[in-house]
Amino acid sequence: MVDTFSSSWRPQLHQRPRWLMSFLTAHRTQLLVLWVVGFVMVFGLQVNSIDGVGLFRMKAAARPIPRLRPVAFNLTDFGGVGDGKTLNTAAFERAVEAISKAGARGGGQLNVPAGRWLTAPFNLTNHMTLFLAEGAVILGIEDENHWPLMPPLPSYGYGREHKGPRYGSLIHGQNLRDIVITGYNGTIDGQGQAWWTKYKKKILTNTRGPLVQLMWSKDIVISNITLRNSPFWTLHPYDCKNVTISGITILAPVFGAPNTDGIDPDSCQDVLIENSYICVGDDAIAIKSGWDQYGIAYGRPSTNIIIRNLIVRSVVSAGISIGSEMSGGVSNVTVENLFVWETRRGVRIKTAPGRGGYVRNIAYRNVIFENVRVGIVIKTDYNEHPDEGFDPKALPIITNISFSSIHGQGVRVPVRIHGSEDIPIKDVSFRDMSVGLTYKKKHIFQCSFVDGHVIGSIFPSPCQNLDLYDEQGNLVKRSVSQNITDIDYDI
Repeated sequence: MVDTFSSSWRPQLHQRPRWLMSFLTAHRTQLLVLWVVGFVMVFGLQVNSIDGVGLFRMKAAARPIPRLRPVAFNLTDFGGVGDGKTLNTAAFERAVEAISKAGARGGGQLNVPAGRWLTAPFNLTNHMTLFLAEGAVILGIEDENHWPLMPPLPSYGYGREHKGPRYGSLIHGQNLRDIVITGYNGTIDGQGQAWWTKYKKKILTNTRGPLVQLMWSKDIVISNITLRNSPFWTLHPYDCKNVTISGITILAPVFGAPNTDGIDPDSCQDVLIENSYICVGDDAIAIKSGWDQYGIAYGRPSTNIIIRNLIVRSVVSAGISIGSEMSGGVSNVTVENLFVWETRRGVRIKTAPGRGGYVRNIAYRNVIFENVRVGIVIKTDYNEHPDEGFDPKALPIITNISFSSIHGQGVRVPVRIHGSEDIPIKDVSFRDMSVGLTYKKKHIFQCSFVDGHVIGSIFPSPCQNLDLYDEQGNLVKRSVSQNITDIDYDI
């Protein structure tokens, strides 16, 4: 899949069909309708509700054939009871142990049949397929006393919310290879409501755990399942290689579910995220690589990442974020064929003095915003730090960020690029952009300490920091100054 990447990879923006670009320019409304209809036809529709709000939930039209393994077990073979009350942790552990003994023969498959399977956290093993049948729901136990404590992530310095150990994930794995989590759209439900309430009441003394976390692992496939109600980040691959996430649904309440990011690739290499629907209480996707001095010391970038064919919603945060924890660096990222609706910020890069690292070679193309407060955000003063030991002189580098075929309607501020004298943003480009506005005030294309260029005509009119070129690449107007500041957070 993504193993064809190399160190010379660069986004190839010029390869889009000319007829498609003409269609986009002339038929904004029709395109929006076709986007939604296309996703409906490909994945099917099923109605789900989050706090009483009806939402689309994608379901594969044709059931995929599970990956074959030499041996297969059912959870009931190990005493599992799917009544939603019986604790099945021991059954999962016995099943995983049996599969671990089949590793030399290519591993095994654990089938979770229809039912509600309550469990405390458990670990996966090498060469394992976890297959959730239609109607199968793995339920995380709500009592945090059943959740083990783990050391802090080395690139974060300590637990994300509290110093010291952090809670592990409901489904966990470390130093693994060849892991598949799939099914007939079965569900993994973290029952996060109890965690969110305790977090808001400041009862917890350790950082909440993710729903699914795989660390220092490779050759991972997660597909055709639903993940919902995570206590914290939902799907967190950490320092992993060769990760495919396809055809999944991730859900959490859009309000009152703090930090329930959808997918957080963290210091990961060669990642494909595609054909999925995410509606959560924080960023739908957040690409990370460590926090301040700890991330700099760990030194593992997130690189070679493709995000495509997604519908995302985040009322309180962003559709697709990079950072703010990006101290190991983020590079070679393509985000394409993205529909962002009812979201506070569409696509966002966030960092701050003390982060160090870099964000470079990032391409956004074929993106549609629908009822989004701020479409494109680059923010360099996201001043949240693990402790006082960070170096304020460790300044991140942000360069080679491109936006093409950006469209939409109901957007309050299409662009807000907020560089600074210490962290200027370099080589930003825009091409084929037309965004319908809800706010008619001037200066809604906001810039500060940014250099780059615009190719052709875009709407709304770009800031004066950017050079203007015609479609043939001829310079039309040189920018007045890259240091012009025109940021208004009151809009």
